[in-house]
Formats: sequence, structure tokens, C-alpha cells
Amino acid sequence: MKEILIIGCGLAGTTASIKCAENGHNVKLFSPMPSERSQSVMAMGGINAALNTKGEDDSPYEHYLDTLEGGCFLNNPAAVKGLAQNAPAITKWLEKCGVNFDRDKEGKLELRYFGGQKKMRTAYSGAHTGKQIITALSAECRKYEVEGKIKRMNGWHFLSFVLDSKHKCVGAVMIQKHEAKIEVFPADAVILATGGPNRVFGKTSGSVVNEGSATGLALLQGLTLANLEMIQYHPTTIETPNKRMLITEAARGLGGRLYTIREGKKWYFMEEWYPERGALMPRDVVSRSIHKVCFENGIKLHGKNEVYLDITHLPAEVIDKSLDEVVKTCIDYRGLDPHKVPIPVYPGIHYFMGGIKTDEFHRTNISGVYAAGECSSQYHGANRLGGNSTLGAIYGGMIAAKESFLVEEVNSLEDRNKACRRALEKAKELYNEWQKHKGASSVSSLMIKNEVSKIMNNSMGIYRDGKTLEEALKNLRILFDECTKIGSSDSYYDYVTTPAIVLLAQAMITSALSRKESRGAHQRIDYPETNDSEYRKNIVISYDQDGIKVCFEEIKGENI
Repeated sequence: MKEILIIGCGLAGTTASIKCAENGHNVKLFSPMPSERSQSVMAMGGINAALNTKGEDDSPYEHYLDTLEGGCFLNNPAAVKGLAQNAPAITKWLEKCGVNFDRDKEGKLELRYFGGQKKMRTAYSGAHTGKQIITALSAECRKYEVEGKIKRMNGWHFLSFVLDSKHKCVGAVMIQKHEAKIEVFPADAVILATGGPNRVFGKTSGSVVNEGSATGLALLQGLTLANLEMIQYHPTTIETPNKRMLITEAARGLGGRLYTIREGKKWYFMEEWYPERGALMPRDVVSRSIHKVCFENGIKLHGKNEVYLDITHLPAEVIDKSLDEVVKTCIDYRGLDPHKVPIPVYPGIHYFMGGIKTDEFHRTNISGVYAAGECSSQYHGANRLGGNSTLGAIYGGMIAAKESFLVEEVNSLEDRNKACRRALEKAKELYNEWQKHKGASSVSSLMIKNEVSKIMNNSMGIYRDGKTLEEALKNLRILFDECTKIGSSDSYYDYVTTPAIVLLAQAMITSALSRKESRGAHQRIDYPETNDSEYRKNIVISYDQDGIKVCFEEIKGENI
């Protein structure tokens, strides 16, 4: 029996917890808040699986090919093969757990088209797929909580790994944010499932609770990251005062059309430029096309960089059943009824394909540390297909759990306990030092984070250039130094995590500067061509006392 720490309670973390408990291991599941408030509940669209129930001769191999093609062949082929092959079994497992998928007249799982896929393979629960799955998995998880195999630790955040003399992870130091309560938790393995770094950019379609600090803190301890420049802009989001709200790809999968007004007439630009798939081209292609309409063609709607997404021609019963969340979002946040009028949309930051570098078994470069879900990098390459994130999180959680069972036993409990005591002493020393010197200051963590967001949104847009990226990196380095001046108005948690967020932003910019080509979600104005010979490689980021280091790593596996 092993002790497993799982940090993050969305789809990846909850799945990993269930699979660990099923196999008789003890789990402590840490998260800022309950699973029902994780970002995973925002997943509207569905989950991909080649069930082949629509007479299209679909197969896991077709799913595999679409995923690699959509990711511009920057994905890990072995990992993608496992993802696609196991997808049908995962949907059956989810049904068994109680997920209420939509069904056709024959009682089979209903499937729909999603961007970048040639076949109908996205199963869904109306526009509430994430909520359905999280609800079912939370109920499954609670069975093991009652049995004492899973212990939920809500309100806790990651501070650091506990590393022994052989640089093996033997636990983690955690903090309760508001009370500044710091504790160490020994373990045989740690699984990070902390989501994407939304706070680095501020207004995204995701939750700002997923701030990226865990990834930044892990980088400081030697964990390697990969392909951080690959940031997905979802083509259809709407602007609200606090963030960009997602209009699910299902709207286009069910027949929604993108258009703008040119010379007084509706111009269905995607259907003209890409007649085969139209608005269901991969997300990076659709996002760039909308950008082109607004900037190169100079066509704006009422002076704004927006185009229309039109679902008014769809039957009301289809909209109300499958797109009810879209209707609610549009009415609540924009005061418009999509039954009657088109939705003004523009691309917004939605998903981070890059993250913690993992292999096909979700192992990291630190023994005993695993990563799954959006915080890890391998399945999606340079562009994620809709419906693959939900699948990747669940499958990744399963694999990370399975591999954590196999981690080598610690040399001795005495060695582990010694490493834990040392880590806790160090953490408390840092806290006590901060208390002594936390005098008043004009610098606050909020000011720094907001400035980071401005810098990143200005430099890491749909199109990028070297000069702007260089300026951004220079400014982020200045902000990193400013972090030492954060004053008493901030908590210790903010004091510790703000530099980690700034460092992660630096790593993203460094990756973008290093990839001197255009591929998928990464488009360089100064390097507009794709260069397979030099850059069909992972850009791997590490950190030591000398700063951020970059190396290029060949992608292993089949080359199709």
C-alpha cells in the first residue's frame, strides 16, 4: 500500500484518486476548493471516442491521425496512440460511473462533429458535459472517502516537493492560503493535476483559480517544462467585464456558421476559404481566419474586432437541448438571445498545450512526480482538438495513477522522515524571515500580476514577433526583481507564488523566442514558415541558479 498525494481535483486529479483507491492505495487529494468548482465543470463540448456508430468507418487509428495532424505533429505519438485506443473504454467507464450522455433513437451514445476531426466522434451531455462527468466522478470518489481510502484536503495549495538526497520526491509542502498554515505530507508519489496557468494572462475562458503557481514553483525545484509557447485561442468567445466566456465548439458542430458583413452582405468567410470543413477547421486555423477578417481585411462589427456566429437557423429544440448553456451565457452576459440574433465572437485564450514535460506514462524528470491534465504537455502538440482535453485529463489521470503504484519504495522511512523534517524547517524559516521584513511597500502582488497579464497579452497573441517578445522578456525580468519588494498588504502565499508566476511567464516568452517558425498555435510574423527539419522538436525549459535554460528534444515515435 502506497501513500499518494494528488494536487488538483478536476477531471485528472479526481480520476487519479479513484484509480489509486481502487487499487488499495491511500490518497490525500489537495485542492483550493471542491471538485464541483474546478475548471473541469466548464467543459461544455464533449469527449472524443471513435465509437463508429454513425456509419463513417471511424476507428481509434483515425482518431490518432486527426490528433497528430491537428497538433502539427508536435504530439507524442506513443501517448496519442494510447489516448485514442483507450477512448471507447473510457466512455463506457464514465457511463458506468453515472454520466448521462445524450443518446440517439437507438439508445446509442449520440456523437457530433468537432473541429479538426473528419468523423463524428464527440460524445456529449447537452452543453454540460464537464458538469456531468465531474458530478459522476465526485460521487464515485466519495465512496472511497467514506471508506477512508481518499482524504479530501480542500483549501490547500502547493509550495514545494520534498526531495531526498537522491533527488527523489518523497512528499510535498503545502499551505492553507488564508491561515498561512504550512505542513509537510510524506508520500511515495505526488501527482500534479493543477490545470493551466490562466492567471498569467488574466482574462481567459478558464478559471483564475488555476493560476500557474504550482508549475512555476515546480520549475524552481528542477521540474522541466515543454512547448510553453503553444497556447490555444478558442475561436468563439464573448467579451464580459471580468473575463472571456466560451461559446462551445458544439455550436459550430451542430451547424452554426461564421460570417461578417462585407459590402452590405453576409460573407461566410470560412466556407469560402475552407469549403471542405468550413467553420470546423482546427481551432488555430479558425482563430487566424477571424484575425485576418478583422485586421487584414479590416472588417469590424460596430467598430469592434468581432465576427458573427449564427445559430438562428437551427431548430429551437436543438438549441434548447444541446446549446442551452450557450443561450444562458449570451443572455446573462451580453443580453442577447441567440435564437433570434447572431452572437458577436472573437478568439480568446482557452487552453495551454504546453506545460510540465511528461512521457507517455506521465512521468516527469523527477522520480516520484507525475503530472496529468492541462498542466502536463504531450497529447495536443501545437493545437488541441476539441473534445480531446476532457479525454486527455481522464486518461492521463488513469495512467499517472497506474504508474504511481510502480514507483520505487523509499530507501527507508527514516530517510524520508528526515527529508520531510528538513523541508518543513526550511519552509517555516522562509515564512519567519518574511514576517520580519514584510514592511509597508508600494509594490503589491496584484500590481505585478496585472502587469504580467498586460505584457503577456501584448506579446503572446495569435501573431507574435521577435522584437515584441524580447521587450516582454526584458520587462518580465524587471518584474521578477520587483517581487522582492512585495509589502505587508499581501499574504505570505502571494509573496511566495507571485515570483513563480512571473518566472513561468518568462519561460513562455523564452520558448516563443526559441521557436523560430510558425506552427499551429504559435505564429511568428518574422518566421512565417513551418520548419520541420529544425523545429519539429520539443522546446524543453529548465531552471537553475544561472536562470532559464532551453534545449531542443527530438520527438520519438512514428513519423507519419
